[in-house]
Amino acid sequence: MIHGERTSGQDVRTQNVTAATAIANIVKTSLGPVGLDKMLVDEVGDVTITNDGATILKQLDVEHPAAKVLVEVAELQDQEVGDGTTSVVIIAAELLKRANELVKNNIHPTSVMSGYRLALKEAVKYIKSNLCVPVDTLGRPNLINAAKTSMSSKILGPESDFFSNLAVDAVTAVRSESTGEGGKTLVKYPVSAVHILKCHGQSSLDSQLIKGYALNATRAAQGMPTTVRGAKIALLDFNLQRHKMQMGVEVVVKDMKEVDAIRQREMDITKERIEKILASGANVVLTSKGIDDLCLKYFVEAKAMAVRRVKPEDLRRIAKATGAKIVSTLADMEGNETFDPAVLGEAEEVSEERVGDGELIFVKGTRTQASCTVVLRGANEYMLDEMDRALHDSLMVIKRMLEGNVLVAGGGAVEVALSIYLENFATTLGSREQLAIAEFAEALLVIPKTLAVNAAQDATELVAKLRAFHNTSQLQEDKEVLKYTGLDLINGKVRNNLDAGVVEPAISKIKSLRFATEAAITILRIDDLIKLEKQEAQDPRGRGGMGNGMPGM
Repeated sequence: MIHGERTSGQDVRTQNVTAATAIANIVKTSLGPVGLDKMLVDEVGDVTITNDGATILKQLDVEHPAAKVLVEVAELQDQEVGDGTTSVVIIAAELLKRANELVKNNIHPTSVMSGYRLALKEAVKYIKSNLCVPVDTLGRPNLINAAKTSMSSKILGPESDFFSNLAVDAVTAVRSESTGEGGKTLVKYPVSAVHILKCHGQSSLDSQLIKGYALNATRAAQGMPTTVRGAKIALLDFNLQRHKMQMGVEVVVKDMKEVDAIRQREMDITKERIEKILASGANVVLTSKGIDDLCLKYFVEAKAMAVRRVKPEDLRRIAKATGAKIVSTLADMEGNETFDPAVLGEAEEVSEERVGDGELIFVKGTRTQASCTVVLRGANEYMLDEMDRALHDSLMVIKRMLEGNVLVAGGGAVEVALSIYLENFATTLGSREQLAIAEFAEALLVIPKTLAVNAAQDATELVAKLRAFHNTSQLQEDKEVLKYTGLDLINGKVRNNLDAGVVEPAISKIKSLRFATEAAITILRIDDLIKLEKQEAQDPRGRGGMGNGMPGM
């Protein structure tokens, strides 16, 4: 027998659809340039204010297994593209809702799934062949427009002119080239090399981009130099402190002078350790742990810069940028005469500079990877966190534009074009999949409808106008330019969004359609939900723990 609950057939499908719709409804109002924010309060009372789909869903404590699939889809979209997390969840929930209606009308889930897969394949093909705008040498204006489109729904929207330029500068600053197979030059834009630091105070327009890696830390002692040129950097992951005798060692002392000799020897061992590090040529020492006063004294005398309590994440990034290796113990150095110079990283300059109300350490001219730092300024913690999330999305969008080299028009243009195309495509099929493809086409309209509703516009009228434009575009080849028609949400009109500068990377649309379809199919495949319960421990006499002497089941 099964110990637990079992729900099957239509009941489980209805449950799953309800859960997915509930998740989509939570993020729905945050879509688009006039989307609203969510305030999330965790069990400790920490507050997060955001309208980033992935962040909202990550913070929610979701228990329903089908809803968890949508949360994972949003996270995947965030990792792969960085933007479009809200739309991927909304599309997935809408596809699922429509699939459930088809199943209720006696169409087998397998037919619906194969219809959805066919629709996805055709949609991706159509985006690539008809809707993409290839840009061989991507001009800066296009990159800025893509960044602005990404920022439009975020807190940075009002200052998108300033921040889109800053984001484009940051991504282009970390450009790196490598040679791939067949001597091809691979160009990469590692967003991880763009470090974002948050400093309270001043207005958001006082944020700045700094070439090099910045640490939110200061020199460990005032006597150290503020600037070290030709820096050789040692990265340590242990405490630098006075050497102490090991626990469990017992020393019998008959004379107080011997105690002084032991203390002196401890200090000498400490000095030897520090001198070994300095003898390797290291003139900048960064450690993730502490440095005590005795060790600081030796660093100050050697005119080296030491920084303590550096975040492990920062250490790893500096290691990557400077070519250093993180040393996690000095124990293996006890017998050696020197600290291995091969583990040191190199940079043109390490300096401490004042930014805003505090000092930051800058690592400039790194050897192996160009890096830059964006110092964000803002009124409070919530604002800075949301600016950080918005900027990260924009950086990812610019990276995808540069690496993919193709863009599409935004503002619902792609979804409506695909909807019209798939509707016409469905009528050419004589199988049951026709119904599933027609529903897929209808489901895509949820994006322009939601955009219009969030902007307080008449959704029905705007979407109808948009469909008319795209229908004309696809029927008459001389009206080719109409396929870039999307919504102008501020004025409640339709317009050519390619000319208006509302653009997105093509990969963002393709991936979100793929992920949404896969998520809908994954949940639709489920026709049985079995919740297992823990069985009670058996009584040693072979009886169940029933308490009244009755044998267990």
